Amino acid sequence: MKNTILFFLLAIFTSTFAQKPEVDTAQIVIPNRKNSPATMDKPYVILISADGFRHDYAQKYNAENLLRLAATGVQADAMIPSFPSITGPNHYTLITGMYPSHTGFVDNYFFDNQRKEYFSMSKKETISDGSWLNGVPLWSLAEQQGMISASLFWVASNSDAGGTRPTYYYDYHEQFSEDQKINILLNWLKLPAEVRPHFITYYFPQVDKNGHIYGPNAVETKDAVKMVDEYVAKIVAKVSALNLPNVNFIFVSDHGMTDVDTENPIAIPPTLLDESRFITISGQTLLRVMVKNEAEVKSVYKKLKKERTSDYKVYLTDKFPKRLHYRTSDDRRHRIGQILLVPKAPKIFLRPGEKTKSGKHGYDPRLSPDMKATFYAWGDAFKPNLKIKAFENVHVYPLLTNILDLKITQPIDGKIEVLKGILK
Repeated sequence: MKNTILFFLLAIFTSTFAQKPEVDTAQIVIPNRKNSPATMDKPYVILISADGFRHDYAQKYNAENLLRLAATGVQADAMIPSFPSITGPNHYTLITGMYPSHTGFVDNYFFDNQRKEYFSMSKKETISDGSWLNGVPLWSLAEQQGMISASLFWVASNSDAGGTRPTYYYDYHEQFSEDQKINILLNWLKLPAEVRPHFITYYFPQVDKNGHIYGPNAVETKDAVKMVDEYVAKIVAKVSALNLPNVNFIFVSDHGMTDVDTENPIAIPPTLLDESRFITISGQTLLRVMVKNEAEVKSVYKKLKKERTSDYKVYLTDKFPKRLHYRTSDDRRHRIGQILLVPKAPKIFLRPGEKTKSGKHGYDPRLSPDMKATFYAWGDAFKPNLKIKAFENVHVYPLLTNILDLKITQPIDGKIEVLKGILK
């Protein structure tokens, strides 16, 4: 009997383990690509993102390596994320120079009314399908103009948005250690010149993860900042040892982080839980409402306005603050919804039975300064010892195209004039 029970338990364990999907960690290489002769003499840019690395974290937690490196180049007071200040839309804005409403990447998760489908940043089937998104990501622009690119993770870097994927990339996973990732980066830069990438993206998830779980003031978040600081220093030292000419580093984040009120959440208005009438998508720091019957929009809006509390505001999307570029007139793929419910930080919306974490982002960065992101840059292209005022993240893309001598091929929201003064 005892042996029978053990066999039964082993069978269950084996079956469960066998059904667990394996993570694909293989590098994907697009064959038969080479740098054009003109590219050989162009600079190298390594764009590093530390997700959730708030604008003041380096000072707050004494990230001595980042502060030292930034002091040799350019340090912004902050970088202002696009609205909503969340991961997917802002990483894609950084790499396209377009506001989320213009790229169509309006949220980490959204419904497309024309396709009658949901998009999820974490779902490979949608994030890798470039037909969901507008814009020409920098790796796509570079490849189309004869410059090899590589991505060690970046939102949508496995996508054919813009028409062309990087020559070297991975589907997103978190199986590699940071030492393994650094070795991958170094191996790319050791390739023969004709197939060596001149534009590389590199991504750290740890600061955002710990900020969510423990909050921005926790020792675990401090430890994650220190870890990123240590590994950025390793990257710079090891890349410098290769003695490549004109290498430049840009360290950014997508947004900040703040403590939220988890004890007294705002209940989603019961009206909006009627799925026959509404598609209601909550990021907890923003509630977007798609009203299925257009004729109901104004009456629903009036009802929500009447019922609201002082903890949040209710907007018709076509009257949303213009400076946030998230109005109906901005919504090129018609994905935002007609009504927006916006909590006042540190308040959040929760569905019945929904759980949450200590740290959040997504608020208007001008009303909630903790949302502001980080921008540091150093290398041969940048002026030394320069501090600049905060600027919007749409302007990073034209800065990168200028350094890499790439021609922008479609209208964008960013302007080179904003950051051109930081270049030598």
